Amino acid sequence: MNALFTNAALAIGLIAGTAASAQNVGIATSNPGSLFHNIATAVANAANAGGLNTTIQPATSPNQFIPFVNQGGIDFGVSNLQEVNYSITGEAWWNGVENPNIRVVAHLMPLVEAIFVRKDSDIMSIADLNGQPMTDGYTAQNTILPQLSAFYATAGMTRDDVEKVSVASVVAGADAFMAGDTVGFIFAHGAGKVREADAAVGGLRALGVDDDSDAALAAAREHWPTAFFLTLPEGRMPGVLEDTTYIAFPQVIFTHADAPDDVVYAMAKAMYENAQVMADTFPPFRAFRPENMRGNNGVSEFHPGALKFFEEVGLN
Repeated sequence: MNALFTNAALAIGLIAGTAASAQNVGIATSNPGSLFHNIATAVANAANAGGLNTTIQPATSPNQFIPFVNQGGIDFGVSNLQEVNYSITGEAWWNGVENPNIRVVAHLMPLVEAIFVRKDSDIMSIADLNGQPMTDGYTAQNTILPQLSAFYATAGMTRDDVEKVSVASVVAGADAFMAGDTVGFIFAHGAGKVREADAAVGGLRALGVDDDSDAALAAAREHWPTAFFLTLPEGRMPGVLEDTTYIAFPQVIFTHADAPDDVVYAMAKAMYENAQVMADTFPPFRAFRPENMRGNNGVSEFHPGALKFFEEVGLN
């Protein structure tokens, strides 16, 4: 990954003299097969349609590429808002290391997450995972363990109630599931890897929360503060076999404080005007609403270039 970003930084350095006119930009994202890789591809297509020359640069996870964006090594990144906020304050797995230059460009559609099991298994709820082998560890993706804990909390469980099978990432977790090493894996709805697993095992069941009460949401938020509950109708995504309530949370595209205002403005404008391009590239973007791009960031700040665009189009 260091070589990848070194090359990316070199490329950015070579074009620095013409960046303002040519507007060559990069978007850091997670590995192919991940939701964020799909999201960044869709955003890049919208940006290209809007006149930016945009490419994506995959890495393992946001906790690896957020510091690179913070340093200005690449222009943009995509992640969930909670991880962006933690990266700024240095909380949780950031262990006091702050990334104060991170700035939000826009809110995207919500990330909706599930724990997937085989459709033909007898596991019908989160509680049924008790004592079963489940993906855990996620050594390269620090966001996943608290998200797993949030799901377990809706059933009054913790990670200690399952048999932990350590994996590095969500993509590796899906592979472990397909290999028969676990009974389930956590992933975002809409990701290509979920469709791959659905085809590989003859169908998935996407487990939602065991309890959608206010108390259960509060328990989930102890682990993932930006979580909310969202119900998907039967058939909306692979594994949604009936109307089911899942954990969701905001996701954003972000940049760094020194990114040129005109480039950030152009990115926000391209997304606002090319929502259909993003939906055509990645169907979950059908849930993207341009009028919601200026959402509540919590501790994060919007970049001035984005704010200029929002004000022009009347987004408050």
